[in-house]
Amino acid sequence: MFHSLFATWLGLTRQWGYAGVFTLMAIESTVFPLPSEVVVPPAAYWASRGEFHFWGVVAAATLGSWFGAALSYGAARWLGRPLILKYGRYVFVPESKWLLAERWIQRYSVGGIFFARLLPVVRHLVSLPAGAARMSFSRFSLSTLVGSFVWTTVLAWFGARVLGDQPKLLEDPQALTHVLQTKLLWFVAAAAVLFVLYLAVDVIGRRLKREATPGPAG
Repeated sequence: MFHSLFATWLGLTRQWGYAGVFTLMAIESTVFPLPSEVVVPPAAYWASRGEFHFWGVVAAATLGSWFGAALSYGAARWLGRPLILKYGRYVFVPESKWLLAERWIQRYSVGGIFFARLLPVVRHLVSLPAGAARMSFSRFSLSTLVGSFVWTTVLAWFGARVLGDQPKLLEDPQALTHVLQTKLLWFVAAAAVLFVLYLAVDVIGRRLKREATPGPAG
């Protein structure tokens, strides 16, 4: 069953092409929880098979990330902080996540936009407080583009490196089993990196929360 779902997703990725990568990454950069890890590596697999171009995939993913982030930025700039705090929980932005992203922006400013593109959780939220705070759109865009380029390049390299030498992934379940067996170390390393990134977000979030909490009156 897993192979069937995997093959279906690979087939859809091929069918949608660069436009699909752009659209899915744009969604990933808004408030909707669509992981970039399931978008870019499959497209990079097709690039390794000659269906796409590696840097074409990276470009589509990077521009899609910027476009989705720009939409979130514009929406937050238009709606403002009070409305998002009041209604954000209905669109995957509870107050706790908003405050994390807001403190992130307050603490790290434009540099935080770049690093946020490399981290889970804050990646799709940080555009909102940037827009509400009316950060310079040009600076926001530059940081988003550079950070997204780095992240999507890493994902594309992983997809091409790990999946690219198995031309029968769609047809043969054993090919997927072979990938999982022979390249298990790559998957373990990827899972470890993601775990460390989640841990980093948690640690930084706790630090930012402490910094934002006023101490006892003297």
